[in-house]
Amino acid sequence: MMFPDFHSTQYSPSEKVYATDRFVMAFGGRFVPTFITPNQITLFRMIATPGVIALLVSEQYSIGIPLFMIIAYTDALDGALARTRNMITEWGKLFDPLADKMLIIPTVAFLVFHALPIWVGSAVIATELLIIVLAFAWRSSGREVKANVWGKLKMIFQVGGTSALLLYVWLGAPLQALSAALLISSILFASMSILRYGI
Repeated sequence: MMFPDFHSTQYSPSEKVYATDRFVMAFGGRFVPTFITPNQITLFRMIATPGVIALLVSEQYSIGIPLFMIIAYTDALDGALARTRNMITEWGKLFDPLADKMLIIPTVAFLVFHALPIWVGSAVIATELLIIVLAFAWRSSGREVKANVWGKLKMIFQVGGTSALLLYVWLGAPLQALSAALLISSILFASMSILRYGI
C-alpha cells in the first residue's frame, strides 16, 4: 500500500463546506496565512501530541490542559482550511483523522485512571482502534477513505467530553456526568461514520 505524498500540491476541490468550517474560519481560521497548509497543521498536531500527553501524565495541568484544547482546535482548523480554500489532499484525508486518534486515545486512557468509568474509556478506545484498522483495510482494497459529517460530530463530542473531564481533574468542576454522556454519544456517531466508510 502506497502512502500519499505529504508535499503534494495536487489539491482536490471541496465537495461540501460545513457550518462548523464557516464558524472556525470566522473565529481564527481566516487569520491563518495562505502559505500555511492544512497538512502542515495536521503534522504539527501529530508532533505536539506526545508533549501534551507527557504534561498530563506529569500532572502539569495548568499547561497541559490548555495545550490539549489548543491542539484539539487544530483538528477543526485544518479541515476547515482544506475545505474552504480547496486544499484537500490525499495525505490529509488519511492522516488528519489519524492525528485526531493520536490525541484522543492516550488522553482517554489517562482519564480512565483518574475519573472516567473504565467501560466508557474502553469503549471509546476500542472504537478508535477499530476505525484505524478499518481505514487501512479500506485503503488497501482501493476504497476511498475520508472524513464525513458523522466523524466530525464524533470528534466534536469526543473533544467536548474529554475537555469536560480534564477540567474536572484540574479544577474539580462537576462535569463527570456531562463528560460520560458526550463520550457515549461520540461512540454512536462513530458507528454511523463506520457504516458510511468514514473515519
